Amino acid sequence: MTPVSSHASHGQSSLRTVQVLGGGNAASGAHVRSLAAGLVARGVRVTVCAPVEADHAYDFTGVGAEHVHVPRSSDPGSVAALRAACSGADLVHAHGLHASFRTALALSGRQTPFVVTWHDRAHADGPRAQFLRVLERRVVRAATVVLGTTSALVDRARRSGARDARLAAVSLPGPRSAPAPDEADRLRPKVRAELGAVERPLIIAVGSLERHRGYDDLLDAAHAWRLLDPVPLVVIAGEGPLHGELRRRIEDEELPVRLAGPREDVPDLLAAADVAVLPSRREEARSPFAQEALHARVPLVATRVGGVPELVGDAAELVPRGNARALADAVTRLLEDPGRRELLAERGPRQAATWPTEDQTVAQVLSVYDELTRPRPLT
Repeated sequence: MTPVSSHASHGQSSLRTVQVLGGGNAASGAHVRSLAAGLVARGVRVTVCAPVEADHAYDFTGVGAEHVHVPRSSDPGSVAALRAACSGADLVHAHGLHASFRTALALSGRQTPFVVTWHDRAHADGPRAQFLRVLERRVVRAATVVLGTTSALVDRARRSGARDARLAAVSLPGPRSAPAPDEADRLRPKVRAELGAVERPLIIAVGSLERHRGYDDLLDAAHAWRLLDPVPLVVIAGEGPLHGELRRRIEDEELPVRLAGPREDVPDLLAAADVAVLPSRREEARSPFAQEALHARVPLVATRVGGVPELVGDAAELVPRGNARALADAVTRLLEDPGRRELLAERGPRQAATWPTEDQTVAQVLSVYDELTRPRPLT
């Protein structure tokens, strides 16, 4: 286990850090929980500032961190609550653009080291896009160090004026190996029967039902798959504002697609799948679903966006964003080529082995904390 910060070993009190999380998407929420657990295990005192719903979802207190409820950004009391929670902290670490901006306001006038992690790029159109760019510049100029989860995010932070921007090691929390073959063999027929794909290929997509996920393109691609024999079944696991619109399209166009709603058993779905798809139109950083698919040895077809190419290497088929024909063709080729599917299945775990572990992620973050909080000699 990596030791606690170097200055703690010289008899000084243990480091006290504050982790700030906004609403928290799945990736950043899971990362903060993993980071909190690893830091606490190393003797670091951790306070997580986040809405109470986030603590219910990720159980920060369950790994030994203190949780302080901080309302979402729309609440005028959120900055004041953050300022009080950060009082006396040795270092503050914020995750995501909006949480980082509120933290910068809360730390205004203080000399507390301020670390920011960008897990993904915030997106908007029109006047709001300009507003987000202003927030980005304000955040990176206030931060002591900016950690980006992809090279593109690091470059963006530098262009926005960051004094110090570095590539972050960010792991996928949880099991890192595929299910045992006998367990996968047991799960596969059970899950396929439940979904209605007993004697037909099964294509799996997972993620919230939002426009940027590219599900319109996935439904367009499903038109081409109706010509295959047998016709594949596409299962989309997730919930969101597009549910009604997607359901109507599926019914009106008689598409071989099923909306499965939110699922807690994504590993089981992947164990049953022939192909996984990630049709995102918007930049993805370190897509948890892409990582899970490669860990599970499931051939993945993904759009070439954001950090996805960097993440998957040669272990997935990449297609242009917004191109339903390219998506349909790539999946069709995989379904018709068991040798290619097996090759990608072999490459998946090999590529996953190059990603940082949770222990390595905590070690990197702790080394940054050490660097920023180490006592400096008097001059």
